[in-house]
Amino acid sequence: MKGTARFSVMSATIRGAEAIPVRVEVIISTGMPGVSIVGMPDTSIHEARERVRAALKSCNFKLPGEKIVFNLAPGSVKKTGTGFDLPMAVAVLAATGQIPRSFVQNKMIVGELSLDGEVKPVQGLVAFQMCAYKEGLDLLCAPTFNALAKRSEGNAIYAIENLRALLSDDIPCLSLTPSVGKHKELDFADVGGHRLAKRALQIAAAGNHGLLMMGPPGSGKTMLAQRLPSILPSLSAAEIAESSCIASIVDEPIDTILEGKRPFRSPHHSATLAGLIGGGNPVRPGEVSLAHNGVLMLDELSEFSPSALQGLRQPLEEGKVSITRADGNVIMPAKFMLIAASNPCPCGYYGDDKIACTCTPSRIHAYQNRIGGPLIDRFDMFIDIWRSDFDEVIAGDKEMSSEKLRDGVLKARKFAFDRFRKQHSNTIHASNVAALMEQCMMDTKTRSYFKRNAQMNMLSGRGILRVLRVARTIADLGQSERVSQNHIAEALTLRLRNSSTAQEIA
Repeated sequence: MKGTARFSVMSATIRGAEAIPVRVEVIISTGMPGVSIVGMPDTSIHEARERVRAALKSCNFKLPGEKIVFNLAPGSVKKTGTGFDLPMAVAVLAATGQIPRSFVQNKMIVGELSLDGEVKPVQGLVAFQMCAYKEGLDLLCAPTFNALAKRSEGNAIYAIENLRALLSDDIPCLSLTPSVGKHKELDFADVGGHRLAKRALQIAAAGNHGLLMMGPPGSGKTMLAQRLPSILPSLSAAEIAESSCIASIVDEPIDTILEGKRPFRSPHHSATLAGLIGGGNPVRPGEVSLAHNGVLMLDELSEFSPSALQGLRQPLEEGKVSITRADGNVIMPAKFMLIAASNPCPCGYYGDDKIACTCTPSRIHAYQNRIGGPLIDRFDMFIDIWRSDFDEVIAGDKEMSSEKLRDGVLKARKFAFDRFRKQHSNTIHASNVAALMEQCMMDTKTRSYFKRNAQMNMLSGRGILRVLRVARTIADLGQSERVSQNHIAEALTLRLRNSSTAQEIA
């Protein structure tokens, strides 16, 4: 080849919980033969030189025996992953005239190459698809069905199995409606007894409230929490796109998300801070982001690392995770409902009237303090879970099935939305006490009752706000415009656990 040849194609790289566009530029010129890659590539991108070279040779394409330089722009952003193999190969072929340049224009290209030229899918396809949509480009990638079902006109996904397919005039377009099976959900009807717990979970689902369940082993805490998604409303189209994007980045299945079911994440208690909140190098979403628009269930809460638990405080308050690195901040969404379960002590039987606890008071105190006061204060509700008797376990509870509980949740949310529009509030979930008091519309007697209980139990500002939120949700479940004394009493019962408060409320 004589002279200098240049060409560029669009690709993308994963950063946090999204894909950002990257332009892959190539220049082929006279000089010492070799391949150089610049633009802050990681090790996997440097290794692409050998994969691209072998793939082009296997597919009978010619690799110029001259100086080849790839630039990944913008150069200020670190690039990661094997998805740059295909765009590099395509850029070389277009620059040297081995494929028509017009063929790859207006396309975002992502894919890994095997040594024989096969195009392999990479993690984060949904994120790449969303990035291509924002940039007004089509997507060229490996054949896959792990894509969103809904796309706008003019934005398509084209699939190639091998580099040789670039010589074809017709590259197939992926189906816009991937086949998704119906997954069976767990049902509250299978759980005998625990009516108070089911009521608390219905309140949590109606108002997105955090709930901590405490009780002995085998009392049903995990079983109840696993059924919470069955009473939550379906994901909206925008929420499906957000949640499936995050899941695809870490190569998690998205079938249930495409069905509209909310994510349910239950990490093991050995999870690290980075695994729970997100992090690593490159930065990847943690469990709180994977639970975005859904539920994060922390079983055996007291067994989690205290540092990992305290890391939950920011996402619980702000609905996002901000991770600072030398090359800038990475912000990932993390709006989730927190449900947790814990034993009351190391042996698990403190307070049990049938099995004696073997722990000393100091061990019980130390065990419960592992959770930490600041995190405890961020739960809206606390309930004790005790074992159901034999007859309740065998019979189940058809009267409090998931279908009936979900119907109440949907009606409560609709009532809250209609109330919000009628009251001309700034938001359904007020962020300060004054605005929430206005939404509650309490009469003088109810306000006095709430004030007396709040002062007696020394509720913090956050505690007052959370009791009001729960009371407002309880009123919505009852289709009541005003928060009454009964609503406040139930909210206080779910917030406070000491006997003097129970007497006062009664």
